[in-house]
Amino acid sequence: MAVRRIKLGSQGLEVSAQGLGCMSMSFGYGPPKPEPDMINLIHHAVAAGVTFLDTSDVYGPHTNEILLGKKLDDVMLLSMQALQAGGGVREKVELATKFGVSFSDGRFGIHGDPAYMRAACEGSLKRLGIECIDLYYQHRVDKKIPIEVTMSELKKLVEEGKIKYIGLSEASPSTIRRAHAVHPITAIQSEWSIWSRDVEEEVIPTCRELGIGIVAYSPLGRGFFSGGAKMVESLSEQDFRKLLPRFQPGNLDKNDQMFKRVSAMATRKGCTPSQLALAWLHHQGNDVCPIPGTTKIENLNQNIGALSIVLTPQEMAELESYTAAGEVHGGRYAQTAGTWEDSETPPLSSWTFE
Repeated sequence: MAVRRIKLGSQGLEVSAQGLGCMSMSFGYGPPKPEPDMINLIHHAVAAGVTFLDTSDVYGPHTNEILLGKKLDDVMLLSMQALQAGGGVREKVELATKFGVSFSDGRFGIHGDPAYMRAACEGSLKRLGIECIDLYYQHRVDKKIPIEVTMSELKKLVEEGKIKYIGLSEASPSTIRRAHAVHPITAIQSEWSIWSRDVEEEVIPTCRELGIGIVAYSPLGRGFFSGGAKMVESLSEQDFRKLLPRFQPGNLDKNDQMFKRVSAMATRKGCTPSQLALAWLHHQGNDVCPIPGTTKIENLNQNIGALSIVLTPQEMAELESYTAAGEVHGGRYAQTAGTWEDSETPPLSSWTFE
């Protein structure tokens, strides 16, 4: 099936209705995957119409951007050749990357100061081999620096033609409003899935009020809805999911009972649990773009298949009842640090400009 296109935000960015999260290819989800296999996967995704590719300078660090940069020209060429051959593949790739999170000696740092941001942008441009980034996110909000200071420098990068559109990841409603007042925000990226719904109360309504698109990361519950508790058995010691509360033994057993109900519903619908989870997000509105990650072509094809699944209001409610707050055990992270609940910055009046 053809992957439909959507408008992401109100500033003109158009993307495939489903994107491809590239983090797991290089970082976080066990050892880096073989580069030739990942290049084939990216080629396949673009040829299939999944043209919205999501990366970050911290994935590796840097190696995921390098992976995309090495073959981005080939991806573009492949797409144009397929288009000329009548394959209907769109020639444009929408590339999103991020700045603001550093990883060194096992520790993460958060940065939003102008000098760091400008150097990070230049580094990403070089690694990706491009002159302009389609969508540039602040990966996590730096609580030490007023969001207006960060946004002012991002605005300069737009004016200089180094980035086209600005995004924030895991930002609170008040942070979003303050940022949007400096320069229009095109997209907010937050974790959103049938078992991570905290953004629905305030973050999503704020985005819709302001005309901001919504990019849902980890739409498959970090892989949980691909196989339930048994998927944890195959995780390597390097996989960060082993540290997350929902994947700990006590919580995992309880969550697996919830997964079994979701799985039974998927069987009745003639689809997989992961397709059901993605279909639920696709029914949230045309301003929502989930970016499931995968390292296997068969899983990518399965994810694309979710776009054709139709859920009735009754089925949506049934699915939500299985994954309601009381049915999900354990938090998204061990603490709120790094989530929208912990993203307030000082007022601009507190900042001393040099």
